[in-house]
Amino acid sequence: MVKTKRKISKPDWLKIRLPRTEEYKWMNSVVKENNLHTICTSGKCPNAAECWAKGTATFMILGNICTRACKFCNVATGNPDPVDTKEPLRIARSIKIMKVKHAVITSVDRDDLEDGGAGIWVETIRQVKELNPETTMEVLIPDFNGNEPLIKMIIDAEPEVISHNLETVRRLTPGIRTKAKYDVSLGVLRYIAKNGTVAKSGIMLGLGEREDEVLEVMDDLLEAGVSVFTIGQYLQPTAAHMPVKEYVHPDIFAMYKEIGMEKGFDYVESAPLVRSSYNAANHIK
Repeated sequence: MVKTKRKISKPDWLKIRLPRTEEYKWMNSVVKENNLHTICTSGKCPNAAECWAKGTATFMILGNICTRACKFCNVATGNPDPVDTKEPLRIARSIKIMKVKHAVITSVDRDDLEDGGAGIWVETIRQVKELNPETTMEVLIPDFNGNEPLIKMIIDAEPEVISHNLETVRRLTPGIRTKAKYDVSLGVLRYIAKNGTVAKSGIMLGLGEREDEVLEVMDDLLEAGVSVFTIGQYLQPTAAHMPVKEYVHPDIFAMYKEIGMEKGFDYVESAPLVRSSYNAANHIK
């Protein structure tokens, strides 16, 4: 008889109710009417209502099909649709309608495109700035395979913060991220910081990492010039994804926040429900 691993139960501190406020319903309708993709809604983010109440929203560009198949991510994998050149204007107009004060923009990986989607990235940032001059912006970018000229295009568009997530510790990277490499991601972040833009990154806990490995990530990021660091709990999207090895207690997250600040980060967000864009408007200061 084959023994199966028992799935560990989700603790009380991770049991949440999705938002049901009128404001959330209205903003969700704006997203649907404009054929947009947001991490807030598609990712069922537990912080969506809180962030939207503060005037922050996260948009995903370049479609909703990724060319990579990372073991932690619930975004569909396959052959993406052709680039929608009207998407940047739709994003900009929606930000205006929604009165977003701080916009976070991310994207799927588009390894199928010669520029990795950098051109649409630049046009999106430009359109958002043009229609919403008072709105600040964070962009959470792919690694662009470490291609510095493409990354420089994003830097030159002048978003206030450029983020790129390591996602996990060095040892676990090959088994969790498909094409992305730990050192390539560090190189991307180093290049961003070297060019004078606020560099930000984040990881998930609960994938089997050790404490010393988390501290190594902090040291590597600080050496690369990263000033903002986020840590949240990994939650398995479906049975086909990487299983949760551990639900990390909130006290451990608090400990990592304290250590990170002592080590020299300007800002550390660390709690089970923290996601990359949580309190993002604070990170431009």
